[in-house]
Amino acid sequence: MVAREIEYPRNEVILRALQRIGNVEVLGVNRRPTSLLANSLSIFLRAVPRLLFKKFDLVFVGFYGHLLMLPVGIIASQPVLFDAFLSTYDTLSADRENFPPRSIASRLAFWLDRAACLLASQVLLDTSLHVEYFINTLSLPAEKFNAVPVGCNEDHFFPRPRPLPGNETRVLYYSTYMPLHGVEIVVQAAVSLRYEPIRFRLIGKGPTYQKVKHLADDLELENIEFFDVVPLQDLPGEITCADICLGGHFGLSDKAGRVIPGKIYQILAMASPLIAADTPANQVLLQHRESAYLCPPGDPEALALAISKLHGDRSLREHLARGGRQRYLEVCSETIIRERLRSIIDELIG
Repeated sequence: MVAREIEYPRNEVILRALQRIGNVEVLGVNRRPTSLLANSLSIFLRAVPRLLFKKFDLVFVGFYGHLLMLPVGIIASQPVLFDAFLSTYDTLSADRENFPPRSIASRLAFWLDRAACLLASQVLLDTSLHVEYFINTLSLPAEKFNAVPVGCNEDHFFPRPRPLPGNETRVLYYSTYMPLHGVEIVVQAAVSLRYEPIRFRLIGKGPTYQKVKHLADDLELENIEFFDVVPLQDLPGEITCADICLGGHFGLSDKAGRVIPGKIYQILAMASPLIAADTPANQVLLQHRESAYLCPPGDPEALALAISKLHGDRSLREHLARGGRQRYLEVCSETIIRERLRSIIDELIG
């Protein structure tokens, strides 16, 4: 059961893995709900008779499941596997800075994170660094956690024939404009490349969009194009047509350093040249100049130099594309994720 939409990339990949492992009954919605609280309540009410009167080997609560975990973790007699995916406390108080860390709202978010994890039999997160954050910040036992990469839906994201190079190098960055994405860093990098045959294609909308768009307008940049959110099925075409893909996260928040952006998995899966931030989490997955070109986060000049380097070196772009695809197959493909989940589930249900 999931409170966010089933098609949310993390939920989708986990669900596909579970369906390949065994028989799965799904409770969720297909579109992003307007209220996580109302949607969580609705799903729980639908789940109650199933939890009480049907036999399941395992209950899985996916993202965003913190609110669901409170009642489900109490009434479920089966083992409960909870994909926390993120910390509510960290997201609201540090990443988005909606509330001061010591405010009542932040304290409630902290309590929600901790209570949801304590009620679960096992908790999934996306990286080992994220696991460390939960253990240390929430004072939770290490044996409760497992790291499972985000991956991507390989029915959508797979290598395709690339168009012939044109007169310009197209640089793609798509995001939901959260602060940790650091889209303003990309805009600032474009300043140094404004007289080069390099064009930036920025796709998405979100909290920092207006700020970033005003910055680009104030700088009178003509080498950046802004586009609205594109449907998931159109993203592979955008990635294929790009000469260079940016993976991020280019922001400097602590969270940006311990999570791997979902777009990185998609870009690797499609064998496209990738520039990513040189963060602790990305370093676990990526090797500089082998599977990606890494540059310091929060540094527009370093990002501009990386783009310029790949712009002028087609053979390096091709090398990164091959190396990135191979790395994806080795450590974060859907097959790897499925087998990792199978091992966790086998241990849970004996």
